[in-house]
Amino acid sequence: MNQKHFNIRVLIQMRDLRVGNGISACIMNYYEYAVQNGILIDFLLTRDINSHYRDEVLSNNSHIYVMPYDTSKPNRNNNKYVMDVLDNNYDILHVNISGYYAVSSLKIAKQLGIKSRIYHVHNPREPLSLKCILRNILYVNKSIYLSNYLVACSESAGKSVFVNKKFNVLYNAMDIDRFKFNLNIRQKIRQEFGISNETIVVGTVGRLEQQKNPLFLIDVFYQFQKIHDNTILIWAGEGSMLDEIKKRIHDYKIDNKVFLLGTRKDVPNLYSAMDLFLLPSKFEGLGLVFIEAQASGLLCFGSDKVPVDVNITKCMNRLGLNISAQNWAKEMEKTISSYSDLNRISLNGIVKNSKFYIVNNSGDLINLYRNSLTVGE
Repeated sequence: MNQKHFNIRVLIQMRDLRVGNGISACIMNYYEYAVQNGILIDFLLTRDINSHYRDEVLSNNSHIYVMPYDTSKPNRNNNKYVMDVLDNNYDILHVNISGYYAVSSLKIAKQLGIKSRIYHVHNPREPLSLKCILRNILYVNKSIYLSNYLVACSESAGKSVFVNKKFNVLYNAMDIDRFKFNLNIRQKIRQEFGISNETIVVGTVGRLEQQKNPLFLIDVFYQFQKIHDNTILIWAGEGSMLDEIKKRIHDYKIDNKVFLLGTRKDVPNLYSAMDLFLLPSKFEGLGLVFIEAQASGLLCFGSDKVPVDVNITKCMNRLGLNISAQNWAKEMEKTISSYSDLNRISLNGIVKNSKFYIVNNSGDLINLYRNSLTVGE
């Protein structure tokens, strides 16, 4: 990389640089354009995971700092390390996590006089439990107070977290071409799993956690395969609910119809193998996978808790979580029958005309950083 004068120094705080993490993908899609335009970006992580994102960062002479003490719960021993990292003449701290470490970093940054303290949220306020509500009170509200520039991944996420406070939206723009439907790849993936051309493949990409509503997803698929016997489900993702999901699958006696793939590095290829995409989330900050799936020309079925920002093509369908799994399945059947002549490649072009195409929006992070520096205390 050619050496250049960096006129803005930024420290981005994230959990990790893991591939498959939506937050990592969002930041790294903008990263290359930012460093090419005179912005020095370093990273503060709570854990270090090998990935091509990590390799890219190091190849650009960016530094990666990893908290030295256990971060599975609040640990004040990390605060001295964070202070030493932040005391390196950074102009901007860009926080992309929530919880104790967001609060402590923002507090230290304010004490050190860092001019721009950005708090960037990637989900709405979590409504799932009393623990989540208390977490909002303890950490989210405090993070907002300690920041002087607020950013969200969507309008709905921003309004949920920041309420009446002014915030900016940084859309999770990406390389749409990566997800273009490819017939050869479709056949290759289907051969890998022994799937015939006639089989309807329902697919999903998402963590096996409560937020993604995985047990209801299995309920919906069970009802759908009763309509279409020659159908399977492929699921890329991992999480703490794996055993519960396996039990639900076994109870329905559909073990031979569900492929739980764990973490995959070839998600764009998996989309080509699918016929429709299903993810009935309980809440989403944006729902990046719906953008990816539409870019592959897939019929998509998500809940009405997914922000309307993802409604890019005619193929995006949002259904209420108060509707039964059987009715979800019926709606899927009705929709897939009406789009039997779908041109999947042409839908990629529609998505490229949206705000989620990184080529059209490559300067958004740069502008966000420059604008944040104009905000005073």
